[in-house]
Amino acid sequence: MTNTAEPLADQPIARATRDGVEYTLLGTAHVSRASVDAVRAAIETGAYDAIAVELCESRYKAMHDPEAWRNLDLWRVIRDGKAGMVAANLALSSYQRRLAEQFGIEPGAELKAAVELASQRGLPLWLIDREISLTLKRAYHGVRWRDRLGIIGGLGASLFERSEVSEEDIEKLKQGDMLQSAFSEFAAQSEPLYRSLIGERDAFMAARLREESGKRPVRHVLAVVGAGHLAGIERELGTQTTAPIAILAPMNVAPIGSRWPKWVGLGLLIVIAAAIGYAFSRGNGHGARALEDWIVFTASGCALGALAAGGHPLSVLAAAISGPLKPFRPFAPSGAFSAGVEMWLRHPRVADFETLRDDVMHWTGWWKNRVSRTLLVFMLTNIGMMIGEWTAGIRILHQIL
Repeated sequence: MTNTAEPLADQPIARATRDGVEYTLLGTAHVSRASVDAVRAAIETGAYDAIAVELCESRYKAMHDPEAWRNLDLWRVIRDGKAGMVAANLALSSYQRRLAEQFGIEPGAELKAAVELASQRGLPLWLIDREISLTLKRAYHGVRWRDRLGIIGGLGASLFERSEVSEEDIEKLKQGDMLQSAFSEFAAQSEPLYRSLIGERDAFMAARLREESGKRPVRHVLAVVGAGHLAGIERELGTQTTAPIAILAPMNVAPIGSRWPKWVGLGLLIVIAAAIGYAFSRGNGHGARALEDWIVFTASGCALGALAAGGHPLSVLAAAISGPLKPFRPFAPSGAFSAGVEMWLRHPRVADFETLRDDVMHWTGWWKNRVSRTLLVFMLTNIGMMIGEWTAGIRILHQIL
């Protein structure tokens, strides 16, 4: 058996032994040529009984079927309230692809190399990461409101980042994780955010390694992971005392969103409706002015949001009409109406789905591609509604107090 030390000599590496199984943890950067070479060299030694990779099922499928976006049911995404999550995944993907494009290497090439070599050698392949959508949900719902703004800001900033990155800086990504690097400032300042993006996944991946090792006899496993996880996974392999299923189960549960924002929004509608009713009781045109403020500000907010997203004129009109009618559909977002009209008038073509991942690499592409533009119409209309609703409420209450 060939010595595994030489091909890994210059790479971030950790080793841990648990229940008679030796785990070699190879740290990588997901857009690094050196990482691809290290993975190939390590697997070609023939020293491993199984290969584990920092992939979840959806990322694995996307790697094997890059055209999977063709099957995206856009209306279902909007209807189920998943537009923001899809947009976040696109933003993260574009961030990674831009880095990779600069150096002429495919994003996640080292993971793909591990997958291909495992198949060629007939080695078991273990997908040990948690679903990325679940990780983002837990990160978003597990932090304070100001940190949520940081997450959104980090995603937005990644769309506009155009500075050149040196290959030395790319190698420095091996000190972290792709998700962590996208939100580096906020992950460093927010312990809950760091825990969701890194800490929980360290424990999750260590438990998955133990779970898979318990299913079949193996002695030496190579785990290809972002180098920011090396210390955490090594520590977890040495300290976990409960069964893997007991560790994985609670971390595989989607967080239940706080209900108070919805009740606050409903409460605001009730207060505004009561204020308008009271204004009418006072006579002298107070009620008409209050109702006018509500219509003007909510219609304008929604319309401006749809307009900023590049929506069709009729989508903008639908946004303007849906805004003032919110009291009659308190839990149906205004963006669903404007986005629905946008889809009907500018139905995404096959070509839009085929080029989606490439188009969103540049911020202007979000407005050119019909799929991403529909997502923008949905989100920006809702933001406009929120601004218009609060502005109208403040003005109406000011008039009657």
